[in-house]
Amino acid sequence: LGRDCIFVVPPSCMTVMQGLYPVSASQFPIFNCTFASTAAVATGVRAAMKRLGRKTQVVAWAGDGGTADIGLQALSGAIERGEDFIYICYDNEAYMNTGVQRSGTTPCSSLTTTTPYTGKAQTAKDVPAIVAAHNPTYVATCSAAYPLDFHDKLLKAKSLPGFKYLHIQTPCPPGWGCEERMSIRIGQMAVESGLFVLYELQDGVKTLSEPSARALKKGRRPVADYLKLQVRFRHLNEEQVDQLQRQVDATWQRLAREVGEG
Repeated sequence: LGRDCIFVVPPSCMTVMQGLYPVSASQFPIFNCTFASTAAVATGVRAAMKRLGRKTQVVAWAGDGGTADIGLQALSGAIERGEDFIYICYDNEAYMNTGVQRSGTTPCSSLTTTTPYTGKAQTAKDVPAIVAAHNPTYVATCSAAYPLDFHDKLLKAKSLPGFKYLHIQTPCPPGWGCEERMSIRIGQMAVESGLFVLYELQDGVKTLSEPSARALKKGRRPVADYLKLQVRFRHLNEEQVDQLQRQVDATWQRLAREVGEG
């Protein structure tokens, strides 16, 4: 993005990581805002930069709780107005910073500190699809396990006018109950199994990114391979795993039709 950028960040893991002035880990300005106001504050910062005649890149950076739940209303409004900034949701599938509470993007059957012992009963919100229904300039899904794919999509978002949304699945070892050394591999397996799909949506056309396109053409890894590496899914029995597999299979049948492969 270059140095001429400003990040807007609500309470989240990122807020903790950035540190306190003057020993911040970040080398660019950050505006810390309330949970619900990320997109609204980014709108104001972008308007201020425009008023000053500056082309500073404004980036909203929020977790899944601050995007899918608490900040969804402001996000929807910003997209509908066609605001000109990049919104990035880093999705670790729960409120990890405050104690692994369930969020709207927590997967069905996953255990958190605020779900029954049987896991979350509800399906996860498909936030990229919710965003896409607003017809923004650009929507892309990304994974921390595929940094070059994320890099390319971020550069594309930077080059486009209007509202751009990137959604990153980000494994969280403490929250998911997995070994740190396995976090990248688990992220890759989420894509290989089809539980998380990498794609871009621009001008109403959905295009699968290379890792997901490869999974569509050559076959997907069994969902069980992904689930068994995480404590949050270890309570599932074989029938429940099979049910999740059937759900993923149905999703991919629909996806194949959307991209013209079905």
